[in-house]
Amino acid sequence: MLNLSLKQLSTLLESKKISSVELTREFLKRVEILNQEYNAFITVNEEMSLDQAYVADTMIASGEACPLTGIPIAHKDIFCTKGWLTTCGSKMLSNFISPYDAHVIERFNMTGTVNIGKTNMDEFAMGSSNETSFYGSVKNPWDITTVPGGSSGGSACAVAARMAPAATGTDTGGSIRQPAALCGVSGIKPTYGLVSRYGMIAFASSLDQGGAIAKSAADLALMLNVMVGFDARDSTSLQRDKEDYTRDLEKPLEGLRIGLPKEYFAEGMSDDVSRGVDAAITEYNKLGAKMVEVSLPNTKLSIPVYYVLAPAEASSNLSRFDGVRYGHRALKYADLDDMYEKSRAQGFGAEVKRRILIGTYVLSHGYYDAYYIKAQKLRRLIAQDFAEVFKQCEIVMGPTSSTVAFALGERSNDPLQMYLSDTYTAAASLAGLPGMSIPAGFGNRSRPVGLHIIGNYFSEAHMLNVAHQYQQVTDWHTRMPEITKV
Repeated sequence: MLNLSLKQLSTLLESKKISSVELTREFLKRVEILNQEYNAFITVNEEMSLDQAYVADTMIASGEACPLTGIPIAHKDIFCTKGWLTTCGSKMLSNFISPYDAHVIERFNMTGTVNIGKTNMDEFAMGSSNETSFYGSVKNPWDITTVPGGSSGGSACAVAARMAPAATGTDTGGSIRQPAALCGVSGIKPTYGLVSRYGMIAFASSLDQGGAIAKSAADLALMLNVMVGFDARDSTSLQRDKEDYTRDLEKPLEGLRIGLPKEYFAEGMSDDVSRGVDAAITEYNKLGAKMVEVSLPNTKLSIPVYYVLAPAEASSNLSRFDGVRYGHRALKYADLDDMYEKSRAQGFGAEVKRRILIGTYVLSHGYYDAYYIKAQKLRRLIAQDFAEVFKQCEIVMGPTSSTVAFALGERSNDPLQMYLSDTYTAAASLAGLPGMSIPAGFGNRSRPVGLHIIGNYFSEAHMLNVAHQYQQVTDWHTRMPEITKV
C-alpha cells in the first residue's frame, strides 16, 4: 500500500477495494507514528481530513470521480487553506487561520482529494535545509542526523517516509528540486505562471512557483493535471489550452538530444554525486539519447543574482506583516512605531530578518542601480544562455545538488555555504524555466542523489516522459528508507 503509485491507489478506490476513509486513516495513523521523529507536518486535523474522505467516497460511488479523487495529499504550509492553520513556518503567522483557499487548494478540493495535513517548511520559504522553521527542523528519513533540504523539506520528507502519497510544494530558487534530491523522491517546478500564485504566501513574486513532489514522474504528471490552470486573480497566471501531462510518458527516447553544460560538471560537485549522475547519463545513452556538450557561461552568476533579486522582493512582500491586520502582535508597546518594530522583531526569525535587510539595502537610494538593476540585466543574460542551448538540445541535464544531504547544523552558521545549495537550481528559476529532480542512486552513507532535468518553456510533458523512461529501467524511485518500514 505504502509504495503504490497514485494511479494504483486510484484503481483501488475506483474498484471499491478500499475506501477513501480507510486510506486516509492509514496515512493519518502513519503520520501520527512517524511525525514525532521527522517533524514533517505542522498541522494535522483528522476530523477535517476524514470529512473530505467521506465526500470523496460519495463522489466515487456516484461515478463523479477524477483520477486523484479520494487520495490523501499533503500541502506545504505556504498555501492558504480555509479553516486550517496556515503559518509559513513562522511565528509571525502562528495564529493565522486562513479564511479562504489558495487556487491550488481549490483545484485539489474540486478533484476530491483529501488534505492529509500542512507540511513544515523553512520560514517564509527562506532556506535550503528546513532548519529556519519556527516549528523546528525537519529530519531526513534516510538519515535523521541530516537535513531534508528546503524550503519544501516537510513535503519531501512526508513523501519519502510514505506519510503521504504525494505533496504540494513551492520553488523559488530550488525549493522543490533540492529537497526532492536529498530525500530520494521526484519533484517538479513548472514553467513560471502555469500554477497560480493566488493564496500562495509570497516570498519573491517573480520567482515563486507552485509544484509537486511525489514518488515518480508518472505521479507528478497526475499532480500537474490538477494544479495547472489559469486564474484571473493572479496577474502572472498564463492562459493556455488544457494539457494532459501523462500523454507522452510512454514515448521512446531514441534520438533525444540531452545537453550537458560543462559548467555543471566542473569543480564543486562531490565525487559521490558525480558517480550517480554519470551512471544516469549512461542509462540515457542506452535508451537511445544522444549527449551534447553545451555551455551556460552565466551560470556562475545565478547565485549572486538570485540573492539580490529574491531578498529585494521579499523585503517588499513581507512589509505587510506588521502586527496590525493579522499575525503576531507584540504584547507590550509604547506607540504604533514601537508596535511595528517589536512585532516584526519577535515574529520573524534570523534568516528572514537577514534577507529583509539585504533586500531593503539593494533597493535603497544609491544602491538600486548598482545592485538591483544590474542583477535584472544579468538575469536576462542567464535566460538568453538557455535560449541558445535549447537550439542544440531538447533537455538539459546535470546534478540537482552538489552534495548529498548534509548534517543538521552543518551550515546553519554559514549563510554563504547554505546559499550555495542552490547552485544548480537557481538559474532555471531566474529564467522561468521548468525543472525537475528525480532519484538517481545513492552517494556516501547511502544518502540519495538527485538528477536535475531542465526543459524549455512549457515542455513539462516532455520532461516527464524523459524522467519516466529512466524510471522504467531503474528502481531508485521505489526505494524506501529502512526506518519508515513500520
